[in-house]
Amino acid sequence: MAQILAASPSCQMTVPKHSVITSSKLWSSVVLKQKKQSTKPRHFKISALQSDNSTINRVETLLNLDTKPYTDRIIAEYIWIGGSGIDLRSKSRTLEKPVEDPSELPKWNYDGSSTGQAPGEDSEVILYPQAIFRDPFRGGNNILVICDTYTPAGEPIPTNKRAKAAEIFSNKKVIDELPWFGIEQEYTLLQPNVNWPLGWPVGAYPGPQGPYYCGVGAEKSWGRDISDAHYKACLYAGINISGTNGEVMPGQWEFQVGPSVGIEAGDHVWCARYLLERITEQAGVVLTLDPKPIDGDWNGAGCHTNYSTKSMREEGGFEVIKKAILNLSLRHKDHISAYGEGNERRLTGKHETASIDQFSWGVANRGCSIRVGRDTEKKGKGYLEDRRPASNMDPYIVTGLLAETTLLWEPSLEAEALAAQKLSLNV
Repeated sequence: MAQILAASPSCQMTVPKHSVITSSKLWSSVVLKQKKQSTKPRHFKISALQSDNSTINRVETLLNLDTKPYTDRIIAEYIWIGGSGIDLRSKSRTLEKPVEDPSELPKWNYDGSSTGQAPGEDSEVILYPQAIFRDPFRGGNNILVICDTYTPAGEPIPTNKRAKAAEIFSNKKVIDELPWFGIEQEYTLLQPNVNWPLGWPVGAYPGPQGPYYCGVGAEKSWGRDISDAHYKACLYAGINISGTNGEVMPGQWEFQVGPSVGIEAGDHVWCARYLLERITEQAGVVLTLDPKPIDGDWNGAGCHTNYSTKSMREEGGFEVIKKAILNLSLRHKDHISAYGEGNERRLTGKHETASIDQFSWGVANRGCSIRVGRDTEKKGKGYLEDRRPASNMDPYIVTGLLAETTLLWEPSLEAEALAAQKLSLNV
């Protein structure tokens, strides 16, 4: 994650030629095999070791159909966040022609009583298209559409956290500071039916942590093909993914999104999560964002959020970072309450975490609430890393809170002085 807050690349909607991730039944072996080069469009085939291969091949043939020569119509997959605040929902519709901007897309609706977001007697929830990504599953001009959710009267429903974040990021003070985010999404892969990490002996444990972080080898790394498939799917979609790695606990992985500016960070993380859900669905592997999936002497799963503003990145930026840390310390409880469910099981002061009850900061210290890199200290400018968010956090909430607390919220001088003394910060 060291280089994640460099220059921010732009996201283009130009569609590459047909590189499609297709679907099959449950895999017993996750293998991506590229078909031999021919004059036909290239496809990536997901192979499954099953007896009825003829049925799978017929389905894959249909899934690989290129409709562009025969129709201008495309498929748009509308994606939104369900009632739990972490579950993703989606449904498809046909559009008459390709589109490049969300403003070209129609609003849509769904039954909110079936997602825990509306009562049965008034169940219609309206989808507002907000961001477009290429669809790596269908290929062609087909798209994925990140939406947020509103009442028929045009009010954001309670689970629509994007609306509040968009309000914060549209504030002139925030716009002028050009906030950058680099989000490190950790996740755990589980074996189906047993809720036990991928590669672990069922009901038993592998060797202790140590060899698994960024490990290579059959006895150290489980799920690499899923991570790689997800990486390529994100690149195809236009998601600003910047890297992946195996994590400390075996069966656990991470991908990084960023640098992203403002509301874009949340859109890209949610779309990346959607792709990961779809890929694990195809693989017959269970995805969990639980912040502490296995009790005991095992690392939890977080969503560390790297953050900087224009002032932090310029000369004298370290003083701005320290002022931001002061503000974050004074709103610690507000942030913790919004940083993910079950985070108290992860933030114990062990396994590279700070205690949930105490705010702390340090240079190159991964046991702190806020970490500042050695390079930032040396150069006197750069970014900070908020290590408190859980893996199941809502990126709209976290990015919006960071911008609000550091750019819009002003503590009293007395509170600021007491916090500076407590944290040994000279601002």
